[in-house]
Amino acid sequence: MKIGLIANKEKPHAAEVCAQIAARLLSGGASVCANLSLPGAAFCDGGEQVIRTCDIAVTVGGDGTIIHNAKHAAFYDRPLLGVNLGRVGFVANIEPSELDELSGLLDGSYQIQERMLLDITIEKDGEIHRYTAVNEAALHRDSLSSMVDISVSLDGERIITYRADGMLFSTPTGSTAYSFSAGGPVLQPDLACILLTPVCPHALSSRQVVFGADAVLTAEVMPGSDQKCYMTVDGQNYVAISSDDRITVRRSDRKLKLIILKEKNFYTLLNEKLKEPSSYED
Repeated sequence: MKIGLIANKEKPHAAEVCAQIAARLLSGGASVCANLSLPGAAFCDGGEQVIRTCDIAVTVGGDGTIIHNAKHAAFYDRPLLGVNLGRVGFVANIEPSELDELSGLLDGSYQIQERMLLDITIEKDGEIHRYTAVNEAALHRDSLSSMVDISVSLDGERIITYRADGMLFSTPTGSTAYSFSAGGPVLQPDLACILLTPVCPHALSSRQVVFGADAVLTAEVMPGSDQKCYMTVDGQNYVAISSDDRITVRRSDRKLKLIILKEKNFYTLLNEKLKEPSSYED
């Protein structure tokens, strides 16, 4: 078995934790490749190369590290384990204090949890741009623009128009990310559905909507508008959007396969991770 390690090199102690993980895996008979130099491990230049050449990938960082590499894991159909060095760590399964759980990678005593992804298509200037979202696709006004008017269609039929700072198309995994900050509901992450959340809507009746997994949603800036807005996918892929462009969102054929070494109740984890910090705590 070949296990790949992907470290977020900007995280303090990431190299130290990776070295501990590599030593445990190598002593258990696995071969290891990594995106940094480790004793006994082969070096790979970047996360995509690590994932392409391994059987199982392990990220060491925060949820952002997992999200960044999840698209490659889904493309190459590799299961992914997250070791949390971040502040929240919803997607990561174990902490650095729980490295004893890594024995499950070697003896196969782990579970796979599949997470739904979104395919995002942007039709722009006669070209088609395609992206994959693990958390969300965010359509947002430019920082210097007023609110934007956005229409949304379901399976080709217009169903709603928002006047807002923007809107989010989220996976259940992404319901605890940007959508949560925008007032959206928390969804159990292994569900299959698409969450639509307006960002700062200017209407009393504007609400979040949960669509079935097979829904095909289309969003357009209202025709004739000179409002400037843009789209990002998982906080990346900045694309300027005009009223001539069309955005289509649907469930991806690919899935993210997350390795579960240690069962944790999602709602207990939710309360622990999102509790209000005390101003009196050090």
